[in-house]
Amino acid sequence: MDCDGLYVYAVVRRGSALPEGAAGVGDQPATLRTVDTGKVAAVVSDAPARLRARRRDLLAHQDLLMGLAERGPVLPMRFGVVAPNEDALLAQLTAAEAHHLATLGRLDGHVEVNVKALPAPDSLARVVKEDATVRRLREEARRRPGYEASVRLGEAVATALAQRAAEAGREVVRELAPLAREAAKGPDVQGCTLNTSFLVPRDHSERFRAAAERLAEERRNHVDIRFAGPLPCYSFVGESGAGG
Repeated sequence: MDCDGLYVYAVVRRGSALPEGAAGVGDQPATLRTVDTGKVAAVVSDAPARLRARRRDLLAHQDLLMGLAERGPVLPMRFGVVAPNEDALLAQLTAAEAHHLATLGRLDGHVEVNVKALPAPDSLARVVKEDATVRRLREEARRRPGYEASVRLGEAVATALAQRAAEAGREVVRELAPLAREAAKGPDVQGCTLNTSFLVPRDHSERFRAAAERLAEERRNHVDIRFAGPLPCYSFVGESGAGG
């Protein structure tokens, strides 16, 4: 996409230090700076003439956010947010200052951990053994093999696997919730039966992950639990940050 204006990475408290050696997006990594107003600031750089979601730029964006998060609370922007000019950005920051400050206070000392649940890849034998509908359709397909019988059996197996994974995933979420300040349901992801993010105190993130790994191991015959984190708190900024 063609771009002008200011590329916006995050909103932070005014006076927050930028990570040493960090650089922005673009073919020539852009110089970072802050646009300050009141008690908040936006971390920005000049927007590149052509902005594309290339791996280098995605990593530069993510690495900067992680570096900022190590120094204090951050309202992260999704990749590709561009303000038309500094005046427009200052106006937005000023109008939302109270909301930004409240959200920064809520996120202070926290990280995001994402948990996704997928059907366990080796659970087919258990589904066939334990699900009466699957067993019946399998026997029908053996007695009268054909396209329709195969389709019905395949659909029943997929449904059973997804239901088992979803229930096991919900059990994991219920047990992890007391270890987090908040939980937020994420968007649907193809192949996943559950996508939930947790707002976890940074000091307890290792404890949280250890508990999640234990729960995943206990249910590995039903569900494949995958974790990502610590992450910038994309899922907990509402309209004040990530924007999309």
